Amino acid sequence: MVDSENFAIADLFSLAGKTALVTGGSSGIGLNLAKGLLINGVRVVIASRKQEKCDEALQELAPLGEVSAFAADVTKPEDRAALLEFCGAKLGSLSILINNAGSNWAAQLQDYPDEGFDKVVSTNLNAVFSLTRDAIPLLELAATEEDPARIINIGSMDGLQVPIVQRVPTFAYSASKAALHHLTRTLAVDLGPKHITVNAVAPGFFASRMTDFVFDKYLSDIEDECPLHRIGRPEELVGIVTYLASRAGSYTNGTVIPVDGGTSVSKGKRDWME
Repeated sequence: MVDSENFAIADLFSLAGKTALVTGGSSGIGLNLAKGLLINGVRVVIASRKQEKCDEALQELAPLGEVSAFAADVTKPEDRAALLEFCGAKLGSLSILINNAGSNWAAQLQDYPDEGFDKVVSTNLNAVFSLTRDAIPLLELAATEEDPARIINIGSMDGLQVPIVQRVPTFAYSASKAALHHLTRTLAVDLGPKHITVNAVAPGFFASRMTDFVFDKYLSDIEDECPLHRIGRPEELVGIVTYLASRAGSYTNGTVIPVDGGTSVSKGKRDWME
């Protein structure tokens, strides 16, 4: 049994010896999370749709630790099966599953296509459910009562509120992330008895391919709308994920943690519909 009064930070937040799969791990938030895990002793598999993106990410990640990459579209059953088979062969078991792969589609309501809505929901919600369901055997191999396996879903502050940048409407994105937050809670109840915790992180604005356009157009407005008057820094997401994946977070289950500088609780300074 783990010493419940061992409060040393080096032990409380240690990730040494764990294994992880990070979807959407070739760029942006996923790449930074993979870096954070590797630097702290986790063996990592990243997944991304395109082989060339996997290869580019590996060049950046390989000096940091033991990492592999697998090209897979997590919306496709055959790709999910191949990815998990690869993880089993490379890692043996999964201590941490980070569901980060996501997509977005922006258009005015009258022009918003069914195909865009379907694509976003398929990636941000359906694929998370299916990959999580199919990864349970690998997660159970790593799970114990003292040290549960961890599922960490990357949601969004836009799933907590109506998005603040209404001039770039993303109906499917905010709806899919709100649904993902609730899926997180329902999975936490179901998987808790298997010694698998399920939590979500709801980032605000962080630099990534998905935010390039809005930063280009509205960065000063976004910073002004945040109580801290800035966008997020990579280490601030790595810190939350480290907490959730370490002994410090082993009793945290079914939560959605905003990491947005307070934006989701402070909005309303201007009319974003202008």
